[in-house]
Amino acid sequence: MRHVQIVLFDGFDLLDAIAPYEVFCAAALYAEHELSVELVTAEGSRAVASGVNGLTIEASGKLNPECAGIILVPGASGEVDGDGPDSIPAILGRAMNTELTGMIGQALDQKDIIVATVCGGSLLLAMSGLLEGRSAVTHHLGMGLLGATGAVPIKARVVEDGSLVTGGGVTSGLDVALYLVERELGPRIAHAVEQLFEYERRGTVWKGIGLAPSTQKALPDDNEPTAATNHGVLTNAASGHQLTQASMFEGDWDTVIATPVGKMEVRLSISAKNDMIEGTATQGDETIQFRSPVLLGSKLVWSLPVVKPMRLNLKFEVTADGDHMTGTAKAGMLPASKLTGTRVS
Repeated sequence: MRHVQIVLFDGFDLLDAIAPYEVFCAAALYAEHELSVELVTAEGSRAVASGVNGLTIEASGKLNPECAGIILVPGASGEVDGDGPDSIPAILGRAMNTELTGMIGQALDQKDIIVATVCGGSLLLAMSGLLEGRSAVTHHLGMGLLGATGAVPIKARVVEDGSLVTGGGVTSGLDVALYLVERELGPRIAHAVEQLFEYERRGTVWKGIGLAPSTQKALPDDNEPTAATNHGVLTNAASGHQLTQASMFEGDWDTVIATPVGKMEVRLSISAKNDMIEGTATQGDETIQFRSPVLLGSKLVWSLPVVKPMRLNLKFEVTADGDHMTGTAKAGMLPASKLTGTRVS
């Protein structure tokens, strides 16, 4: 018997979870003794408040990351804009800081488990570093953020990457579940569920197989660096103006970045010599070089991968006023995080 575990966490989106739950339950009726479905949490049986008016659903058990079958992770429901505690990034961040992502990481290592997500469920896993290098999809508003985690965003309704199956926006949960029913139980069971629900699965399930379409390479944005280098060339340096501007950023800086899911303390070390500007960021015991640093007027801009409190590629824009630094760090749909810092050398 195949076992389906649908994972709930505080603030989950109702439709993300309940639409697949109904599909799997209907499939279980048509394929007697072949499928069982359960609502679970990382903590065990408990009442779980959804993000839709706090409506509570009872989970009957604890997620078992070694149980063969399907594990489905929904997204969150909350404020799309802003960085308050009820925003979607904050809800996903709280879920990320539970035992859930560790359990899902364990499940992804099992050969007989399919991990599926709906909407922001893929972001929850991606922000924990579980989808780096893997093809996935999420709600269209979160595709930039998905790419910033190191996952490969694919614009499709449903994306399959081996044992990982991800769905786009909220209603794609129906398509994810119907596809998994067909994959596990066959097309006749999936067709019977479609007839019962009077719903036909939408779109082609994207897989990284077969011929790849030929596409024209996109032209680089004039405002973006064309290569991910670790240093930037100071143009027009002969005038001395840009060298003077760059020297304002030189030194070691103790900075704090306030993200929707917690604060990061980062030591920045910046130098500007021989017509070059470069820097490093130290977080804990890990030091990473700036990617493509460039001076744009009075702002220093660069990108940087971080791993705490979540895995993201952030774009930084900062200004310096004496020994004080201010600026922002941005990734995808996340609100820009405020950066403040003080020069220490």
